[in-house]
Amino acid sequence: MEDTPKRVTRRRVRTRARLLQAAFEVFAAKGFGRVSIEEICDAAGFSRGAFYSNFATLDELFFALYQERADLIAAQVADALAQDGPGLDVPASVDRVTEVLLLDVDWLLVKTDFLVHAARDEEVARVLLDHRARLREAIADRLFRARGHTELPAVLGDADGAAHAVVAAYDGVTVQLLLDKDVEAARAWLKQLLTALLTDGSSSPSRI
Repeated sequence: MEDTPKRVTRRRVRTRARLLQAAFEVFAAKGFGRVSIEEICDAAGFSRGAFYSNFATLDELFFALYQERADLIAAQVADALAQDGPGLDVPASVDRVTEVLLLDVDWLLVKTDFLVHAARDEEVARVLLDHRARLREAIADRLFRARGHTELPAVLGDADGAAHAVVAAYDGVTVQLLLDKDVEAARAWLKQLLTALLTDGSSSPSRI
């Protein structure tokens, strides 16, 4: 039958998606180092065979899960920053970015596990560094395109320096969120911090 391969492909896509979602929930609840393949299969309602038809190892699934969420964040930030004209309306852009950034405790728990894993493995570190670079590039590209229209505090230097500062601010707020679990406070604080960072009343602002 000609449509059999298509049905199999769609089923495999659904199976993979269910495994990733189940893994996300189990990793967030227990931590990456404390989870077995069997637990993920049970949570997803699949056999080990379904797991191994999609992933060779638990590490590979963890990589895929992180990459999926990381790609989503980078795309959401880029889209939020693309909505202004030539200049950059900093308060409006900050509002949009902080609304789409994943200030989600479960995601941050999984992300922290990935960070700890990366600190001990160069290959994993490259994956994490690549994501962080893409996130910074999305921010820096928007700031660069606003050059001549929007001023930044001189202390931040160029658009790339400002992008590094934005990501560092996000990192700081998410660490606090992991401890107090107050998402609304974290979002409000991130808005205040980024707005102050990018619109500092310096006497010698730089044009980007």
